[in-house]
Amino acid sequence: MIIAIDGPAGSGKSTTAKIIADKLKISYLDTGAMYRAVTAYFIDNNYSVDSDNMYSIMDSIIIEFHESSVLLNNQDFTYRLRDNDVSSLVSKISSNKIVRDRMVLIQRNISENKSIVVDGRDIGTVVFPNADYKFFITAGIKERASRRYRELKLQDREVELINIEQQIEERDYLDSTRKNSPLKKADGAIVIDTTHLHIEEQVNTILKIINNN
Repeated sequence: MIIAIDGPAGSGKSTTAKIIADKLKISYLDTGAMYRAVTAYFIDNNYSVDSDNMYSIMDSIIIEFHESSVLLNNQDFTYRLRDNDVSSLVSKISSNKIVRDRMVLIQRNISENKSIVVDGRDIGTVVFPNADYKFFITAGIKERASRRYRELKLQDREVELINIEQQIEERDYLDSTRKNSPLKKADGAIVIDTTHLHIEEQVNTILKIINNN
């Protein structure tokens, strides 16, 4: 069984997906963390998506999850995932077709022969268009910015709410207008607006749909 959960930044898709996977006692895959790890890897190694070596760079990448850590080529990038430089470049890096194709292959390999909840931006449209269940989670931009602000403050990050809102607006535009795997609702996906929902309500809404089928 594959449960695909797509949506924009701050919509609550990752938190919801983790809890659902835990309650159903199945695997969970955070594809957003994978793209952020790749972005940090590019930044830290001064790589460019315009490089002539893009195929060899991406072919050499191995991504693994160990508990709450994201490892890329055996290096832990977890602490870098929410850094400003990564947030500023992740949409550009992840929109590259060579990056996208390699990551989709890795995501499919990780998910092979298991029941899993996968969240991202193109799960129901590209990675698993035949997923057993497809959901598109969204929320108002101010609510999404507030959620991301609270998340970062809990990590003792120095952030401004207005800057986060601007970053999310820009990310929404870039993700929804990119040529390769744009952010959009998959055919047959159930839309859930979480603007006024607590996390428990989001989870219960999805679980009710799954359990009734």
